[in-house]
Amino acid sequence: MGLFDFLSDKGEKKPVQPTQPQTGSATDFFGNKAQPAAGQPAAQPAATQGDSYTVVSGDSLSKIAKHHYGDASKWHQIYDANKSTIGSNPDHIEVGQVLQLPKL
Repeated sequence: MGLFDFLSDKGEKKPVQPTQPQTGSATDFFGNKAQPAAGQPAAQPAATQGDSYTVVSGDSLSKIAKHHYGDASKWHQIYDANKSTIGSNPDHIEVGQVLQLPKL
């Protein structure tokens, strides 16, 4: 037996247990409403519910509009509904801001 026979990167192998969704948790880490699991239909599209959205790093109003409405050019509606939160510059949104997504 050699000196390095005791060193192993394998460690104790244990089977990976699937995580169970927490019951009663309706939001994700950022406070956004939880999306249904893959393969499960959504009750309604997010854009028709009048939801709120918490800004994360890399977001822009056009990216949010593209994700929620399917059309990046609808960023104006998000801006108009959130002028008091965003301010006078629609290009300056901050991580953590909670924006209201109006129904279209």
